[in-house]
Amino acid sequence: MFRLKALAKGKVQGVGYRYHTQVKALSLDLVGYAKNLSSGDVEVVAEGEEAQLLELLSFLHHSSPYAVVKNVETLELLAIEQHSFSGFNAY
Repeated sequence: MFRLKALAKGKVQGVGYRYHTQVKALSLDLVGYAKNLSSGDVEVVAEGEEAQLLELLSFLHHSSPYAVVKNVETLELLAIEQHSFSGFNAY
């Protein structure tokens, strides 16, 4: 099991980015969250199998049809022993 932490930059708030990310993450059986930051970025933390996390990471580049994603930074991808979350939330 792995944890991914990523930061989406661009026009990613107020455009359904967190919602679309949540729907995709749940379809991949991932747990974690997508959260708006005061900087205007969206932080995504997800846990699950590595292949599903990599699929989510690719999806983050175009999550919402209304978003303009300029960059997605991978801040962390590491192995973990157990989940820290239950479900996938959008804050």
